[in-house]
Amino acid sequence: MKIVAAPDSFKECMTAKEAAEAIARGMRRVLPDAEYALVPMADGGEGTTQSLVDATGGRLERRRVQGPLEEETQAVFGVLGGGETAVIEMAEASGLALTMWSGRDPMRASTYGTGELIRAALELGVRKLIVGIGGSATNDGGAGMAQALGARLLDAEGQEIPRGGGFLNRLDRIDISRMDARLKNIETVAACDVDNPLTGPRGASAVYGPQKGASSEQVKQLDANLTRYAEIMERDLGVNPSETPGAGAAGGLGAGLLVFLGARLKPGIEIVLETTRFDETLKGASLVITGEGEINAQTKRGKTPMGVAQAAKKRGLPVFALAGSVEAKRRELAEIGIDAAFSIVPGPMSMDAAIKRGEALLADAAERLAGVLHTILPAASKRNS
Repeated sequence: MKIVAAPDSFKECMTAKEAAEAIARGMRRVLPDAEYALVPMADGGEGTTQSLVDATGGRLERRRVQGPLEEETQAVFGVLGGGETAVIEMAEASGLALTMWSGRDPMRASTYGTGELIRAALELGVRKLIVGIGGSATNDGGAGMAQALGARLLDAEGQEIPRGGGFLNRLDRIDISRMDARLKNIETVAACDVDNPLTGPRGASAVYGPQKGASSEQVKQLDANLTRYAEIMERDLGVNPSETPGAGAAGGLGAGLLVFLGARLKPGIEIVLETTRFDETLKGASLVITGEGEINAQTKRGKTPMGVAQAAKKRGLPVFALAGSVEAKRRELAEIGIDAAFSIVPGPMSMDAAIKRGEALLADAAERLAGVLHTILPAASKRNS
């Protein structure tokens, strides 16, 4: 009997690896002789680096880089097992969480630190980059990232423009002749779970600028600046990313990765499933258990439980989800491939108490699920043999 545990992290409570271990621990109380395959998962957002490092036996690297407003900060990125792939969450260096409300300034905020992390990964000899783009404090279209990697963004006088999306109106030409030559041999994939274009009413500035502190006038200016930026990209580099779905992610970093690094933009969960070779793990399985902090309306928009469930359903496997809270209706769960979902909280409990007891609650819920399922596991195993 093979049981695959493939949860996301439970935010502020446990990593995906800890969650998978808790599920297996609880299931073993009822099914001690089963084989357990633990696959820590993520969907490209917060926790993706840790999940992929855990799933592949990789390691974390720490570097001092420039934060979104040029302050020094410590950021973490991962090198996956085998040493050929690095995974970077741009929020580590250029994220909104690194700024306070009083200090948020999307006009000046830059992705320079993200470029520094990419450069640090290149120095370790990696051949592939996975970049999670989300949670940004920036609206510079990845200009700062490009500058950190050697691109020159010049004004009419031939001088480097200041960092930040608010200064892209000064951009006259882009010179990539000094960009890091190692980038030519690197495959880059951007984990992107939104389809916003770079500019316009659904673009980076209009949709995400206000949450980064942009006023209505600043939103208009930032959008106009990104429009100019895209036009110069097309003239000087031969690529206009304005209408590419996902180009507007992370303040336009999607566009910067596409143009300067030749990145492919893919849903984060697809990247994680591919990197962990999840379909291989499913061979010979009897059932799959996934989960995250909350199963709700957002789950069907490419979150981990949906990606795991759809992969499992291609093999006809039953899928169950365990979560801190479950708001989705049974019909909604069925639409994304989850047969049933259960809250791990057995009764009234404060959020603080639930977080403190998270691993124990998850293990207990897995034990209860195993108690119900043990009579049907043989049939499930035969169906997948």
